[in-house]
Amino acid sequence: MNNNNTLKESKMSLDNVDIGLANYWKVTCLDADGNVKWEENKKNIIVTAGLNHILDTQFHATTQVTTWYIGLKGAGTPQAADTMSSHSSWAELTGYSGNRKAWTEGAASSGSMTNGTSVDFTINATATVAGAFLNTAATGTNGALYGVVDFSSSRAVISGDTLQVTVTVTAASA
Repeated sequence: MNNNNTLKESKMSLDNVDIGLANYWKVTCLDADGNVKWEENKKNIIVTAGLNHILDTQFHATTQVTTWYIGLKGAGTPQAADTMSSHSSWAELTGYSGNRKAWTEGAASSGSMTNGTSVDFTINATATVAGAFLNTAATGTNGALYGVVDFSSSRAVISGDTLQVTVTVTAASA
């Protein structure tokens, strides 16, 4: 076999290598009696800070994050340049009990991972929820923002409602 042909074939196959990352969110709103009020299934954007975190963790010896947190987003539209300390185009919604909720993901299988049971937010105020986000801090503006989902439309919640959230993170060779 000719070395030039091997290099040429190798280069051609490398030109076609690509990876796609996506997150899929399922959010179900239950009323105080456990009845489904609405449900949202949506894919989110992965912000530049989230992409950089992946690269730094895998290739630049940045410390792995062992706990990721889900937060709720109020009005506004996420942008690729958003970070936890700077996301002026949207606001965090805090009308629920406790801090952001830990995302307990399972091991990766077939290019995806998800939380086996929903992450539940007990709503304690009348509010409008417009999306959610995944980041590395339970509170505040520190930490790495990974991705933000923007619902197809803003949704009303009231005290006594529960939001059940499932996040599926995927990676695929495109």
